Amino acid sequence: MPILVPIALFLVGAILGAAANFLIYRLRFQPRPISPWMPPKAKAAKRRPFDFVPIFGWLGMRRYAPLFGAGFWVRPLLVELLMGLGVAALYQYEIQGGLLPAAFPRPFAPAILEMLHYQFAAHVALIFLMVVASLIDADETIIPDSITVSGTLIGLAFAAFFPQSLLPNAYLDANGKWILEFLRLASPNPWTVWLDGWGGLAVGLGCWLGWCFALLPRTWHSRHGVRRAVQLCGARICREPFSLRILFLAIFGIAAIAICWFHGGNNWIGLATALVGMAAGGGVVWAVRIIGSAAMKREAMGFGDVTLMAAIGAFLGWQASLIIFFLAPFAALAVGLLRLVITRQREIPYGPFLCLAALGTIIYWEPIWGRIWDVFALGWAVPLVLAACFLLMPLLLFGMRLAIGIVTRILDSVR
Repeated sequence: MPILVPIALFLVGAILGAAANFLIYRLRFQPRPISPWMPPKAKAAKRRPFDFVPIFGWLGMRRYAPLFGAGFWVRPLLVELLMGLGVAALYQYEIQGGLLPAAFPRPFAPAILEMLHYQFAAHVALIFLMVVASLIDADETIIPDSITVSGTLIGLAFAAFFPQSLLPNAYLDANGKWILEFLRLASPNPWTVWLDGWGGLAVGLGCWLGWCFALLPRTWHSRHGVRRAVQLCGARICREPFSLRILFLAIFGIAAIAICWFHGGNNWIGLATALVGMAAGGGVVWAVRIIGSAAMKREAMGFGDVTLMAAIGAFLGWQASLIIFFLAPFAALAVGLLRLVITRQREIPYGPFLCLAALGTIIYWEPIWGRIWDVFALGWAVPLVLAACFLLMPLLLFGMRLAIGIVTRILDSVR
């Protein structure tokens, strides 16, 4: 690889890091004019031209420490530096076949290299969105819809226009020949014909309308009965001006999905895969939010985690979404217990752990997919097993609630 390529990618990544810093401080619930691209406070010193240089500009921004606190510039500097290094390293890793089996024939044909470049572009876009969402969530325990909703639409657009951007599915056929295709809705099983027909269109539209419904401003108060709760929920939906935007978005999406379905081919396969990935990713977290809140008598997850996982599912598909869903709690549980012991705080932002699990799934996709390929080959049995897990979840969450209470009492007695 020519030396100019990683240098150029490093610069692109650093610029993306600067854009991420701008959005992190701009889209917060309480914006802070830390980024040099944001207007400074009224009494603050004016920006200097060198301030706008990614990474190095933060060395000069240290003069704002009296306003924002000592060391405020360290994290944004690291974001831009790590984004630069990460984009360059990810390109080298993916273009050299890091997401493919080691036995896959090399050197790659031009069509395969094109596919790898599409995947790299989609993964960089997803990582950018996850960095912004994670750091805002870490700061304020909220994830703005402007990031997750936009990310979902970008993921759907990638899948529709560049279906090769979905994760790879490499396997040996009956003749021992390597086949490489993008991850599809039915993978690792063959694509079924009915998904090209009216049934597939109904599935796609159902996923889209379900996502739009989830975005509507709703309230649910069942203390006076279900009927009254439905009336109050409908009244708020009709009263909020934001509902009109969702309506226009729903109509636009229906038309776009119908056009893509009519066009058919890989574009429809890619979009259908992303739509189901969006619904599966957001749906499993939404189910955990509902069941967990009922079992633990408190909010188990924020709705921002639901929309974040929907965006990740749109980029990576439903298979990867389920993997991410089961990987994220391990890191979250370890960090949560450590946080409980040190700070006595029970609540932790879950978004960063979803993003960390998504990043790990992308990087280690080949060994992960190779080990669980047979599980997803069960087809419709996978959703049934997942449904059984949800039925057992209240017991698990109730046990976790008891464990947290025991740990808290032990800490109280020690102190």
